[in-house]
Amino acid sequence: MLPLQFAIPGGPELLVILLIAILLFGAPLLLVVLLIAKQGSGTDSDRVAELEQRVEELEAELEEER
Repeated sequence: MLPLQFAIPGGPELLVILLIAILLFGAPLLLVVLLIAKQGSGTDSDRVAELEQRVEELEAELEEER
């Protein structure tokens, strides 16, 4: 019978595995998240201007219906 040669990884081994996983998956994931956040957000003044314009349009529609 063969002895069991592989044990459960301990603290240092788990840290190395975690570091490798972060290097492999963390950096690309971070880049994807940053790109999505950059594309989705405009400047606050642009967003405020769009909201004010939409409010004016809706108020004009309400005045037409009255």
